[in-house]
Amino acid sequence: MRFKLKHINWKYIFGEILLLFVGINLAIWFNDWNASKSVQRDKEIALTKIKGEIEANLVQLVENRTENQKIPRFVRELDSLKNEQDQLLLTPTDWQSFVAKYPNFITAIDSVEMGVGIYNYIGDTSLYLEITDLSSIAWEISKSTGIFHEFGYDCLYDLQGMYYTQELVREEMKKATEAMGNRSIEDLVKVLKIMDQLEGQLEGQYRDMIQSIDNCK
Repeated sequence: MRFKLKHINWKYIFGEILLLFVGINLAIWFNDWNASKSVQRDKEIALTKIKGEIEANLVQLVENRTENQKIPRFVRELDSLKNEQDQLLLTPTDWQSFVAKYPNFITAIDSVEMGVGIYNYIGDTSLYLEITDLSSIAWEISKSTGIFHEFGYDCLYDLQGMYYTQELVREEMKKATEAMGNRSIEDLVKVLKIMDQLEGQLEGQYRDMIQSIDNCK
């Protein structure tokens, strides 16, 4: 008995293998392309959210910094106007000029004439601290999802530095609030001095990041 092997079409087999190989690689490439496209889209969304967060923080920072830094100036000027007996001896014109400069901080309760055109003004002072609640939600979300690893080293370095400074500002704001609660004007002025330096640094970081963040994409 004889066995006869059928003719094997190697050309067809190799063709099928080649098609299978190309198909698998195309599928892998397409999957990687989709994943890359998804990562890029997520990165752009994260950066857009962070940029919006920075812009909102900048507006609040500038407004509140301007108002809060009036407090140390007011305290310094008030102290400079008082004599050794802690009296506020001024002419009506000087008093009105002082009140006009700080309308929300001082109100005259009474005045006693001390001489020709000079009065001892007894006033009530009220200090208001603008609470700057700087957001970091967009940044925290980008870290929790891991997308911030896609930002690039320089971009990531600048963002981390900026948000670190922001956290320092928030800590000093807590101290300022505590000083207000304790009615310690001396401590409040000291904290506001430190805050002014940190907020000036943070403002610069905000503005630089707003200009450069699109390059992180």
